[in-house]
Amino acid sequence: MTSRVPLPTATAAQTRRALARLLRPHRALAAATLAVLVAGATVQMAGPLLLGYVVDVIADGRPASALVLPAVLLLAVAAGHAALSALGTVLTSRLGETALARLRERVMDRALRLPMSRVEQAGSGDVVARVAGDVAVIATAVREALPAFAGAGLTVGFTLIGLGALDWRFAAAMLCAVPIQAFALHRYLRTSGPLYAEQRIAEGERAQQLLDSVGGAATVRAFGLSDRHTGLVAARSRTAVDFALRVVGLRNRFFARLNVAEFTGLAAILVAGFLLVRADAVTIGAVAAAALFFIRLFDPINVLLFLFDQVQEAGAGLARLVGIADLEPPRDPAEAPVPAGASVRVAGVRHAYTPGHDVLRGIDLEIAAGTRVALVGASGAGKTTLAKLIAGVHQPTAGTVAIGGVPLESLGAAGTRERVALVTQEVHVFAGTLADDLRLARPEAGDAELRAALDLAGALEWAQALPQGLATAVGDGGHRLTATQAQQLALARLALADPEVAVLDEATAEAGSAGARVLEAAADRVLAGRTAVVVVHRLTQAATADTVVVLDAGRIVESGPHAALVAAGGRYADLWAAWSTANLPGQR
Repeated sequence: MTSRVPLPTATAAQTRRALARLLRPHRALAAATLAVLVAGATVQMAGPLLLGYVVDVIADGRPASALVLPAVLLLAVAAGHAALSALGTVLTSRLGETALARLRERVMDRALRLPMSRVEQAGSGDVVARVAGDVAVIATAVREALPAFAGAGLTVGFTLIGLGALDWRFAAAMLCAVPIQAFALHRYLRTSGPLYAEQRIAEGERAQQLLDSVGGAATVRAFGLSDRHTGLVAARSRTAVDFALRVVGLRNRFFARLNVAEFTGLAAILVAGFLLVRADAVTIGAVAAAALFFIRLFDPINVLLFLFDQVQEAGAGLARLVGIADLEPPRDPAEAPVPAGASVRVAGVRHAYTPGHDVLRGIDLEIAAGTRVALVGASGAGKTTLAKLIAGVHQPTAGTVAIGGVPLESLGAAGTRERVALVTQEVHVFAGTLADDLRLARPEAGDAELRAALDLAGALEWAQALPQGLATAVGDGGHRLTATQAQQLALARLALADPEVAVLDEATAEAGSAGARVLEAAADRVLAGRTAVVVVHRLTQAATADTVVVLDAGRIVESGPHAALVAAGGRYADLWAAWSTANLPGQR
């Protein structure tokens, strides 16, 4: 089994640099956002000062008319603050969403360019968890946490200035809450960052296990592995739940400490106010304003500390996204050599997913251009691994794979994709119209070419019978295709791509027996004239191949035409006799 190697996670410095790069093209929007937030925080400061003035007016016994102006100003302050806060939220969200959109595009670009071998090492669950779960966490933080965080930070700064302007001793009294807040924040930050990172990893591993178990449900049932896979899913889920519970406990302890800090700070402000009023150093209104400042100060402080929760979680997700976004795309040779024909040569190839555990051992294979080779062997013999090496999905641990005399590493990823195409039993039907799905193989293809490819794959009749023909939506939310139809669609895409070398890895295995016969006939038509390597699911495919290659324990043990191998009475003859007795009429 291939050991999982997660995709990289960016360091804090790498994440900061990536964030700066994302925001750099939007400096004007960032400046406007900051100006609006500063204006909102400044206007908000007038509220406690006006209320303190009202208290002094009442305490001095002045007439009611003296309250008209402050009342009007309070209404103006409330309206102005509300308008500026709303505008600041809109601008902050726009800035964050714009930057996030650019990051999402870069992540998707890098994820789609990842070599298949790297995706398999990490597991598709790791990629899915990042481009889905992590993006969702960051998007929520951008829409909800970022505007509140920015506004709260500015409010704290301006309110401290206001407290100091009333009397420096109010500001000093307020500092009684700081050690408790600092202790709470220190304990929280020290634990929460690593905890959130581990939680995201656990959720990715759970997603990967679910994909493995659900995607391979037929195999799991066939080999009686249901209990084992249920146990694996349960174990991954328990780990994810354990992390979630640890996060909840951490948050509860954090908020309890914040409450203690709030009561301590307010008590200190009131005691200081009492002493200052008794000494005739300040008015009652000033004490009321100081208390209101503190209460208003503590709310944004609590918001800041509370939002560290979301910020930490979003930061962990951002680091995982930047880890993909900063991956260097595979570099292809500047001038890749052009293969001389479509022959395939496998020379001295060894391959191991785990060091020291070879799956293939010294494979030598020559495939002439335009011929078809069937790979046969028991499960675990190395058929799929050899097919993926020929398709360029993996690079051999030792030895070379060459097309037309040119090694695949010299062709590069792009050159290999142009000349070699792989179709597996796991076929994805993309959401969109049937025509769009087909044009993934050749975007410039016209409708006539699409119909010709469908006809070659034996799919034209049912495709034209769809409600809107080629314009019918398929995939998620559209018309559901059967397993046989989905595989025919994949074969039609192969015909459109028109590669020199085609590799089919049990491409008929998901269909029933009747569907398999339909797909075998379609594959024969699509592969005609091409160099083809077919990992067979039914030995009838081997019987029609030019050469049958029998693998066992990672080695080639027999090779030759079907009739010659049957006549030789070796390993393949035994396989053919057993299979034909069970599957061919008149052989029992």
